[in-house]
Amino acid sequence: MVINNLDFEQGPIRPPSESNSLLLRLTRNCPWNRCLFCPVYKDQKFSRRSPDDIKSDIEAIASAVSKISEISHTHGFGGEINRQTAARIQSEYPELFQIAFWLFHGGENVFLQDADSLLLPVPQLVEILELLKEKFPAVKRITTYARSRTLLRRSVEDLIQLKQAGLSRIHVGLESGNDEVLEYMQKGVTGAQHIEAGKRVKSSGVSLSEYVILGLGGVKMWREHALDTARVLNEINPDFIRVRTLAVPQSSPLHKEVQQGRFKPMSDDDIIREEALFIENLEGIDSHFYSDHVLNLLEEVNGKFPQDKKVMQQVVNNYLSMPEEQRERFRLGRRTGYYRTLADMKNDILKASVERIYRQLQKERVSADDYIRQLMLRYI
Repeated sequence: MVINNLDFEQGPIRPPSESNSLLLRLTRNCPWNRCLFCPVYKDQKFSRRSPDDIKSDIEAIASAVSKISEISHTHGFGGEINRQTAARIQSEYPELFQIAFWLFHGGENVFLQDADSLLLPVPQLVEILELLKEKFPAVKRITTYARSRTLLRRSVEDLIQLKQAGLSRIHVGLESGNDEVLEYMQKGVTGAQHIEAGKRVKSSGVSLSEYVILGLGGVKMWREHALDTARVLNEINPDFIRVRTLAVPQSSPLHKEVQQGRFKPMSDDDIIREEALFIENLEGIDSHFYSDHVLNLLEEVNGKFPQDKKVMQQVVNNYLSMPEEQRERFRLGRRTGYYRTLADMKNDILKASVERIYRQLQKERVSADDYIRQLMLRYI
């Protein structure tokens, strides 16, 4: 079978919750691209893709879907995209595998890339959304990143129009609600602007996911970061609050700030204490709270406010109440991939694996925390 004209463009990142989504690139890179903590898109120029190029990509993807269905029928799978179909496509038609993977996971979700797709004119976005729905009628959820400053350029009526055309959810990098932290990190937005932008999305009926970076205030501003971020989110009441833990790779401008002593990162334990204060001060919301990122130490801190708040607080308290030696072992087990929850420490097989690593580090006179910091940078 000859496969032709199936090239389509994709950007470098998407939220973890969009891991099974089709990635469709509307813009390239980030129009702001100044945030100190962010290593992505640096030295890359922002550009808007033309509507014709985006439509060509949609047509190419639709063609790929047809080819995959044909392959499934040819090999006796009746058009079904099951494991056997996906495995055959991966080995024989690797150029189709990304689309096959999407179809295997239902073919229902699409994520619009890159960092700020809503900068495109609303009529263009509506046209793209409508074409997506036409070509892929099984699609149920279409999501995108957007900056709060960009959302302030969109009226509630604009957002309602996008929702009616098929836009389901907007992912916003809140990062912090504290103005001093936001200014230092060069986020280009204030807490008040975050609130106004978030309220516009909520008023439109589009689902809103706000991202928070634990540790972003550093040793100096951790308390203000926790309290003001909770205050801003209480005002917005987003559908989702998703937390990330700060890591500082060499490729981020914040690394220079650390080297020159202007920013002091927090320890894992101090970040968990910050998270405890943050959760304690989230009030009057009905948001879902997710720790859905590998950098988070306590991945199991998940739930819905207000009913699961005490459960989430108990997880944090359980960790902080452990002796230092146990906390160190858990940090090592979590960062090496053996532990995902505190209960995993009771698994003798997993525990033995972590102990082997710990003894080897002692033998080599390597600090467990230094080793953990290096591991975390691999996940950026």
